[in-house]
Amino acid sequence: MYQDEGILLESGTNELEIVEFEIGENRFGINVIKVKEILNPQPITKIPHSHPSVEGIMEIRGEIVPVLDVADALGFEPSANPKQDKFILTEFNQTKIAFHVHTVTRIHRVSWKNIEKPNKMYQGLEGQITGVIKMNEGMLLLLDFEKVVADINPESSLHKDQLRELGERERSQKKILIAEDSPMLRGMLQETLHEAGYEHTVSFENGKEIYDHLEGISAEGKVVEDEYQLIITDIEMPQLDGHHLTRLIKEDERFQSLPVVIFSSLITEDLRHKGEMVGADAQVSKPEIVELVKIIDQHILS
Repeated sequence: MYQDEGILLESGTNELEIVEFEIGENRFGINVIKVKEILNPQPITKIPHSHPSVEGIMEIRGEIVPVLDVADALGFEPSANPKQDKFILTEFNQTKIAFHVHTVTRIHRVSWKNIEKPNKMYQGLEGQITGVIKMNEGMLLLLDFEKVVADINPESSLHKDQLRELGERERSQKKILIAEDSPMLRGMLQETLHEAGYEHTVSFENGKEIYDHLEGISAEGKVVEDEYQLIITDIEMPQLDGHHLTRLIKEDERFQSLPVVIFSSLITEDLRHKGEMVGADAQVSKPEIVELVKIIDQHILS
């Protein structure tokens, strides 16, 4: 849809396209890279005993896709004009989901450096907002769709029980840097890696903080590879996204030998080339934590 219109951006520019949508009078946004299609209202088959925010399932070009009511998930009032509502068909975490919203208005091109991290004082929506974009006509809130889905279906997120198939693990002294803007996922990732034997992790909430940290180490005359042996980065992060962070690292002679693993919900066959273009050593889709540990093992133990 958007690719045909020339909307999608090159990798590593630190820019993104935001699809703006509304729930009542509230303005939200979703990264266009997650959006497959915008749909008009379609027949929905209800599923008995499902979560209250799950409206049911619909068929889209031969595929059965779950439908989630965003207003209900956020605790807002239902639509006043349901016949005019829209469905945003998305793909992330290797899953397609249709999100029921009230209107879809426009697309904005913005830089990650102009997206602010929500302050805890006005966060409000239980950690479901990942960024705030100031517009001339007000503010646009970036909704954390992964968090919305995880609240409804916790099994869709990563957890250390997945590591059982790896069996007993030795403790490692190697140090890993993590860039992940979600406090929930940051904590879960560190806890899970600790369970896998990687006890020495240092985390930051965006790519800029990691790059500044690496530059600080270099400025002290230290060899970065002696301090850290691998970097794990998300893609969607305020200030500096994971693709741009990877490009900066791989183009910098001081840091380029550090393995960079992109761990993101946006790793799909259609989008994998973006990580390859910026020089990522590996890419793993959330919540495939077992695959992530295997990739870490390959790069750290080899």
